[in-house]
Amino acid sequence: MAAAAQHSKKKSEDGIWETVKVIVQALLIAFFVRTFLYQPFNIPSGSMYPTLMVGDYLFVSKLSYGYGKYSFNFSFGIPGFDSIKFGPMPFDGRVFFAELPERGDVAVFKLPRDNETDYIKRVIGLPGDRIQMRDGVLYINGEAVKKEFIGEYANADGKAFSYGHAKIPMYRETLPNGVSYEVLDAEPKGGADNTDEYLVPPDKYFMMGDNRDNSQDSRWEARVGGAVGMVPQDKLVGKAQFMMWSTDGGASWIKPWTWFTNTRWSRIGDGI
Repeated sequence: MAAAAQHSKKKSEDGIWETVKVIVQALLIAFFVRTFLYQPFNIPSGSMYPTLMVGDYLFVSKLSYGYGKYSFNFSFGIPGFDSIKFGPMPFDGRVFFAELPERGDVAVFKLPRDNETDYIKRVIGLPGDRIQMRDGVLYINGEAVKKEFIGEYANADGKAFSYGHAKIPMYRETLPNGVSYEVLDAEPKGGADNTDEYLVPPDKYFMMGDNRDNSQDSRWEARVGGAVGMVPQDKLVGKAQFMMWSTDGGASWIKPWTWFTNTRWSRIGDGI
């Protein structure tokens, strides 16, 4: 009896230890993937509508643009302990990059003025490009980017956008390299739609949101509480790749069925 009890106890301890090992291994794998390969990112604002919506969760490929000084600049908290912080790394430039950003990429980067906040915008101007907005039309190096009206966009919940419009004119832009995407432009002759011509400096990128009247981006100088300004190459975190989840914001933890009824199923798995 004693031997059987001891054997049973040992099997139970072995089972617990195996479970702990599996959990630790899973956490290490998740940490490796999060740190070096794919970073999850959620959309907190409407600056990239209609491409990206509030409640979208996507994966960002960190290896696409290689690793820069701020690629590992993040923190996470453990209950009962101070937050653990990583970065910035003590080197300049980028290493192990597969490609440099191209016009039309949707990229995540560190906000230049604080080097900590993650932002997501579309790459519009490359180093050396001249960028300007004239009456809502984007010009790159003096040439107008093709812009076609394709209809009106309305929020799925019927609510008006922050600037009072229930429906917004939607256009398709096609960049010189053939990349096309949809943009919203409620006020094609507003302040954001007429700018000076900007020359993009070496090793910097001109970023814009697809929701043109609701995006603080490279059309304005970087300032506290305001715009982004131009984004240095070393602030790039990665390239947005595909949607892993999307919810319309109506889900509740205490109502498990809403995890399904409020999911935007059609967006899951979409490429960006």
